[in-house]
Amino acid sequence: MIIIESKRKKIETLQKLYPGAVIADVTSKSDNAQLVKLSPFYPHGGIPVPNSHGVKAACVEAIWQGLKVFESCGVDVAMFGNDTMKNIKRTVRKYGKPLGHQYGLDSTELLDYITARKKIYIPTYQWVLENKVQDIIARLREATKTKTIVLLDYETNADVDNPKKPLSHAALIKAYVEGTYPFGQKTNDDNQLDLFN
Repeated sequence: MIIIESKRKKIETLQKLYPGAVIADVTSKSDNAQLVKLSPFYPHGGIPVPNSHGVKAACVEAIWQGLKVFESCGVDVAMFGNDTMKNIKRTVRKYGKPLGHQYGLDSTELLDYITARKKIYIPTYQWVLENKVQDIIARLREATKTKTIVLLDYETNADVDNPKKPLSHAALIKAYVEGTYPFGQKTNDDNQLDLFN
């Protein structure tokens, strides 16, 4: 079983809530050299930018931020090369109101937030799960057979269609490991359409 919890909670609180569980920090601040690779900020390199023929980026978050379009600033292709795990966020404070995400460099189509999640963020993160961290995913999948795994993330929103909160990448890990939406069969817990079937 995999549970998603906030990294902001104290470890002691989580240990009381989930006695005997394995607590795994999958954020960019993780002290675990393997688990940090599950962060969308981790610079795996060679990640294809959706709908951008031959263009690759250092990390998932660089693609997400690089394709973001603001009222005062368009796509930032230089962002794709950021491999520092720092200074990746492009903010409203600096660039003004976000207008959406450009659907790659081979298009001028501007996607709304939820559509961009489905066409840019989720497929890009899935590519990383399938091509860069399969060994970690396999170990997680095996561990869930006998243990409760608590994945820590700064965001805990698992609803792809909820625009009010950023999507939890830990929830995407859980979905991928368990073969549920948006990476597999819809279960009774899923109230959204399956993107890949």
